[in-house]
Amino acid sequence: MLGVIDKYILKRYLLSFSGILLLFIPIGIMVSLAEKIGKIIDNEAPLAEVIVFYGNFSLVIGNLLLPIMLFISIIYFTSRMASNTEIVAILSSGVSYWRFLRPYMIGATIVAILIFMMGMFIVPHASIGFNEFEYKYFKKGRSDRQTTNIFNQLNESDYLYVSSFDPERQRGYNFTYEHFDDKKQLSYKITASNIRWIEKDSIYSLTNYTKRTVKDETEYVQKKRRLDTLFAFEIDDLAPVSYVADTKNLFELNEFIDSQRRKGAANINTYVLVKYKRWALPIAAFILTIIAVAVSSVKRRGGMGVNLAFGIGVAFIYIFFDRIFGTLAEQSGFSPLLAVIIPNLLFGVLAIFLLQKAKR
Repeated sequence: MLGVIDKYILKRYLLSFSGILLLFIPIGIMVSLAEKIGKIIDNEAPLAEVIVFYGNFSLVIGNLLLPIMLFISIIYFTSRMASNTEIVAILSSGVSYWRFLRPYMIGATIVAILIFMMGMFIVPHASIGFNEFEYKYFKKGRSDRQTTNIFNQLNESDYLYVSSFDPERQRGYNFTYEHFDDKKQLSYKITASNIRWIEKDSIYSLTNYTKRTVKDETEYVQKKRRLDTLFAFEIDDLAPVSYVADTKNLFELNEFIDSQRRKGAANINTYVLVKYKRWALPIAAFILTIIAVAVSSVKRRGGMGVNLAFGIGVAFIYIFFDRIFGTLAEQSGFSPLLAVIIPNLLFGVLAIFLLQKAKR
């Protein structure tokens, strides 16, 4: 049962958070629009597509920054309460500091559920349109896929390789396809100077096709200038888009990671990192809430300005650590799980330290 103090603090918690959210997102849109308006005009992007893009932009960027916006909003309204000696009055009435924290934790739970639902189910859908527009108009000429030295294990028996891939023409060069038997012995190997997906016929066309089949220690060679055939892989298996994990919801992402792990995908850490970050963001809402309350519940000589400056500094440090460990996980084989746990663990320890200090 919520008491008067709970309702009062929770109301201010949610109103301040909503206010900061409604303030920062339009600012983000205006900054982005001011930076990219030239490319929008030069590339003649339709107005309807631009409007849809910035709707998706609000969801994608907003979800990413929700914990930080929450952090700043808590510092803002709690500092005002401290300046008005409201917190002193609450604690002097016999309310313990832990009891004082309860409405903040209720608010953090509400926001954490919002972050979870958005990150797992709403934002992935928005990411599709967001990234497609980015590469179509803002990153024109840049590929959204890995296009060189592509190796993929399709299953336990089949492997493919292309030295380069042209996503516009859906053509791969220096194609190799290897099939191994149950004893892990090479059964046959297909090579071609290029492989092209013909969408209207749903077939692959191979140029300078060569198939070498090994049977009873004898090699049989079959060659053709051109061969139209079928394979048990899709053209996206040659070069999936770089942001593919961002576009999948919770269940799709789990299935995708399992399939990529079976295939032996080289960039599996990138996909796993996306998954763990989605789980870490709701936890960050609790950690940052505790830090914000501990910092701003004490009345300081510098007032709200000091608390906000400290809060913005902590927010930037949090983002810095998140980026550093994320990059390590993507590029150096560092554990994606540790890359997500370490920043939250460090700031969790900081939250406990600041909370104990604030109680005294």
